[in-house]
Amino acid sequence: MCFRHPDRPTGLACSRCGRPACPECLRPAAVGQHCVECLRNDGVQRSVAAPTFGDRGIRPMVAKPMVASRPYATYTLIALNLAIFALCAMQAGGFDMLQSSLFLDWALVKPLVADGEYWRLLTAGFLHFSITHVAVNMLSLFILGRDLELAIGIPRYLGVYMTALLGGSAAVMAFGPDVSINAGASGAIYGLMGAVLVVVLKARASPTPVISIIVLNLVLSITVPNISLLAHVGGLVFGAAATAAIIFLPQWLLTPERRTAAASARVGWFAIAALMVMALAVSVVVGMSYGGIRVYVG
Repeated sequence: MCFRHPDRPTGLACSRCGRPACPECLRPAAVGQHCVECLRNDGVQRSVAAPTFGDRGIRPMVAKPMVASRPYATYTLIALNLAIFALCAMQAGGFDMLQSSLFLDWALVKPLVADGEYWRLLTAGFLHFSITHVAVNMLSLFILGRDLELAIGIPRYLGVYMTALLGGSAAVMAFGPDVSINAGASGAIYGLMGAVLVVVLKARASPTPVISIIVLNLVLSITVPNISLLAHVGGLVFGAAATAAIIFLPQWLLTPERRTAAASARVGWFAIAALMVMALAVSVVVGMSYGGIRVYVG
């Protein structure tokens, strides 16, 4: 986003100060292009600090979002996923994850969830089948997560992530086949795609690039074998719904006089909690009424 026009997406930046800027705010230079702010000080010797993580032109979408100097929440999620992948690989003695006891204990398998192992609804989102699987997911998480942290703040960002993860698991439980092993952070990452779409709509920027990426990924989910389309769609829907509740619901439910930062935050968190409960309720009800194949370990 342009640092002078937060509602304008841009892939350009000033070659002097490094800040993102739209074409209107840039002027051609002997090397690259300079922003109008730098040109105002042309000829003046001064040191220019490198732009920080928070100086990325991302407009906050909520009142007083809690952000850090770096995308620490995204880094933590990436580190956690990589650490669990490495542990499973060590247990398996390679990259056949079905040889890892942790992978087998945490993966989402409908008959095992129906037998009461409900932790799998959450833990499956931190497992991956291969190096390619974890690499693609973590790269996507880095690209999507760092800007979303700035837009909605770290706590809400983590809330959206977990809501999308549980929503993807609920979709697999409700509509997935009985005999399948589901694992991966893709449901949560699709939730972040839905969240970015909501943020773009709030910023009144063109949603076409985000929609195109979502459609392309859904097409790949359909055409490439062994990919859980249900987890992707479930995560996308729940992630978008959670973000819409955070950004738009306070405007719809609270009068301008009552729309304080604290009141808006409460409305958003109540909505996130309700979506999480809904996702868990769907999974539990499906599990309790499940009458298909059972898995017995002797």
